[in-house]
Amino acid sequence: MKRLTVLVAAIAIGTAACSSSNSPSNNPPTKPTFTATLSPANEVPPVGNAESTGSGTATITFDVTKDSAGNITSGTATFVVTLTGFPAGTPINISHIHQAAAGSNGSIVFSTSLAAGEVTLANGSGSFTKSGIAPPDVAVLQQIINNPAGFYFNVHSTLNPGGVARGQLVKVQ
Repeated sequence: MKRLTVLVAAIAIGTAACSSSNSPSNNPPTKPTFTATLSPANEVPPVGNAESTGSGTATITFDVTKDSAGNITSGTATFVVTLTGFPAGTPINISHIHQAAAGSNGSIVFSTSLAAGEVTLANGSGSFTKSGIAPPDVAVLQQIINNPAGFYFNVHSTLNPGGVARGQLVKVQ
């Protein structure tokens, strides 16, 4: 009888160790990713000068930490921005996320920390990456995750200090 109890216990432990759960997770990914297609025509008002020929893309990946209830407790972002078709020598002075729907201007909620003079599109094209950037308020991360279309990313140049290319955020992961 003792051997049978040991055998049953061993089988139960082995079965538990080998089983896996195929049920989907209720937790969203800890690295939500967004894209924005940048265009001078998306600025409000649209850019109409020599820099109106440019375009670009931005990929923004959040790296978040959550508590046991699934609330974001901290996080950073990586911004990868590629620009093309601008006049040679175009300086990109600042870039950030604003809160506003398409067609409206909104306040800045998350800066990339890009500084004036840091990026110049020597041949009219170029890219930059900013990593490990923390938001001013961790709540902004959750707001963007919940409603990415309510936020846009844009870049600013010397000729267009109000913004040279803009795109609404779209969640890809």
